[in-house]
Amino acid sequence: METIFVTGTAGSGKSLLTSKLIQWYKDNNFYPISLNLDPGVISLPYEPDVDVRNYIDIDKIMSEHNLGPNGALIMSADLIATKLDEIQEEVFNLNPDFVVVDTPGQIELFIFRASGPYFVSNFQSDNKINIFTFDGILASSTPINFISIALMATSVRLRLNITQIDVMTKRDLVIDKLKDIIRWSSKSALEDSLQNEKNIEYSILSKDLLQVLFKNKLMQNPILISSLTMSGMVNLTASLSRVLNLGEEKGD
Repeated sequence: METIFVTGTAGSGKSLLTSKLIQWYKDNNFYPISLNLDPGVISLPYEPDVDVRNYIDIDKIMSEHNLGPNGALIMSADLIATKLDEIQEEVFNLNPDFVVVDTPGQIELFIFRASGPYFVSNFQSDNKINIFTFDGILASSTPINFISIALMATSVRLRLNITQIDVMTKRDLVIDKLKDIIRWSSKSALEDSLQNEKNIEYSILSKDLLQVLFKNKLMQNPILISSLTMSGMVNLTASLSRVLNLGEEKGD
């Protein structure tokens, strides 16, 4: 069993990507299942096979502990770790080839509190990998935004301590900026783009951060994908296969 965690900032397309990965694996003769770890989500573009909402009730937490929505989300994020054994058993009973884990939209609650890294570390699987989703619209707006999200991706990699693939979602919505995004995969081109920033202080800080990211080989070239047109999905699944199976497909 291989486990793929999908993380990223709110609105970056984690849930839609989860649904498309599930469909891709089904179409290629695998048996994948989806695991929703967001106890506060109202609707999803897929029907979860395993759902944390069956174990954690946000409304009940608000009522019993006299908490508002934000307080209930924080408490529910901490409770995820306590439900690991039940969720693990439910997953094992389904015996899938792949588990695609859709993580909470509030990334700071899952990544920077203890519960999320604990769940990732202790979830039993043959192999585990994380996909970090760059919001294509936000990341392509300015080179400073691109570097800022890359820094967030690095923070997630350090917190989860598992192999990570970075992807940029919403490719279909940033067609006119693809040339710039591809150029930014080069350190020198990204530095040149920062020269045009009006805020000199932020430009210098971004260059310093860029130096550190490249020096420590923490800067990845994100795979450009569109969950609507499926563009880039072959590249993403091929990268997942290389990491998880050393390139050897397990389907029939």
